[in-house]
Amino acid sequence: MVLDIKVAGRASSVRRNAEAIPPMPVRTIARSEEELLTAPPTATATDIAQIMDDHSVGSVVLVENDRPVGIVTDRDLAMEIVKAGRDITTPVSEFMSTELVTADGDEGVMDLCKRMQEHGIRRMPVVEEDGTLSGIVTLDDLVVLLEDELKNLSAVIRSESPPY
Repeated sequence: MVLDIKVAGRASSVRRNAEAIPPMPVRTIARSEEELLTAPPTATATDIAQIMDDHSVGSVVLVENDRPVGIVTDRDLAMEIVKAGRDITTPVSEFMSTELVTADGDEGVMDLCKRMQEHGIRRMPVVEEDGTLSGIVTLDDLVVLLEDELKNLSAVIRSESPPY
């Protein structure tokens, strides 16, 4: 793509190739496996609630053989246990989200955002080629990243702009 622009009153052409800039891989922003909270599907609603409370998080990824098989969120607990009046010792396998949408670590962040929107999800586990869990990206993480990047861009603009 060629853009015709004027710089200080002079015509100029700028060649822009969007393909030349590789996408930022999900792996670079994902919370690592060490930060990720997991539990087996046999854990109870009480177990999951305790993990969430102890670590101030809103989700726990359920794993078997190092592979994600589901996810339980604080909303799942509220709706599937509290609202439904179920026993708090109910195994999470009975109400966990099993249609898990995962991201590949090499996937671009913008593609991840698009898929989160398409599936209406706020959390996406990140997996390696062999399907093992390696991290997670949350909508909150993306908002914080965006805020940081906008602050950086704003600082550049301010430093390069004339005083008003």
